[in-house]
Amino acid sequence: MSPRTRKKSSSKKALTLPSETELVGIVFDVTPVGNSTVFPEYAKGLHAWFLDRVRQTNPNLSAYLHDGESEKPFTISRLEGEILNNGKQLQLLADYNYRWYLSALSSRVVEWMATWLQNLPPIIDLRNAPLKIKSVAIAHQATTYAQLLKKETKNHLSLSFISPTSFRRKGHHFPLPLPFNVFQSYLRRWNDFSGLPVKQENFLEWIDKNVIIHHHQISTTKVAAGKRGSVTGFTGEVEFGLTKDAFSNPEYVNLFYALGQLAPYCGTGHKTTFGLGQTRLDWLKEEEKDSETLSLEIILASRISQITDILMSKQKRTGGERAISVCQKRATILARREFGESLQDIATDLEMPYETVKTYAKLARRALVQETGD
Repeated sequence: MSPRTRKKSSSKKALTLPSETELVGIVFDVTPVGNSTVFPEYAKGLHAWFLDRVRQTNPNLSAYLHDGESEKPFTISRLEGEILNNGKQLQLLADYNYRWYLSALSSRVVEWMATWLQNLPPIIDLRNAPLKIKSVAIAHQATTYAQLLKKETKNHLSLSFISPTSFRRKGHHFPLPLPFNVFQSYLRRWNDFSGLPVKQENFLEWIDKNVIIHHHQISTTKVAAGKRGSVTGFTGEVEFGLTKDAFSNPEYVNLFYALGQLAPYCGTGHKTTFGLGQTRLDWLKEEEKDSETLSLEIILASRISQITDILMSKQKRTGGERAISVCQKRATILARREFGESLQDIATDLEMPYETVKTYAKLARRALVQETGD
């Protein structure tokens, strides 16, 4: 379906999920209440809105999602649809539908979601751009981890990475779809939530020896994400295949394919709860890609990197983690302020005191003036 989807009349019907469901992906069709502008990192607002819905109805689950295991049992996407780029902000059009994906990866979240879907709020309260919920539907079928293992296996698996995807490796971003990294990402979620844990070391050794890349079409981008500047990630398509020797271990072949089926639910890599690492089965058509949104994120990330470099050049000691962290935070705040966000909104988003954010912006601006004279 093309992202240029005009608003259609639809009714919001409650979804019913089978009681045994452990995995499900749902898609909201939404439309802005009016023409609106949002900032490149608006996915954080969707993340916050979802967590606030959980907090209001299930405080125990909310506490777990905030403070629980390192792997989060949900993912969200960015908005799909006709998003225009006006240079520093994104424009949402009242005459168009947009799609937003939300996935649950554990029975605990699914149980809450099943109840919540029976009484959805009318509006997604995205900052400065309220979105009316027109309809909700199943995007990735309700299933269980055991059922994924029963899927018919093949000797290849094609995945499309539709939002920037990256892994953490030795303290840095690693923007390449190496089979070891990709399937380690899925296995961590599998072991946390499936109730069918697999010994990680043995399986990943098998992946390293037996999974190869047949074809790929990827590109690398740097996008603004998180409190500390930007993330370097890749987008595009990859076809993974198996060696002949792989089939001497049919249990691992089965798991390889099951983890591929898990990918659309759990996403790939890190920051999947902020819209990164969104993954789909098979190869996507070119018109389904979100180029306008991504191009503005690249511009913002580039500005953050530029300011960070200037701030780091003025540090007496440039090698310390603390110096790097402070410079990245100050650069992020100033760049987002330059793109039109208010300091109060930035402070709320970064979970920092307003006065600290105000001070950081002032110090960063002063450093830039000294460097460039602007």
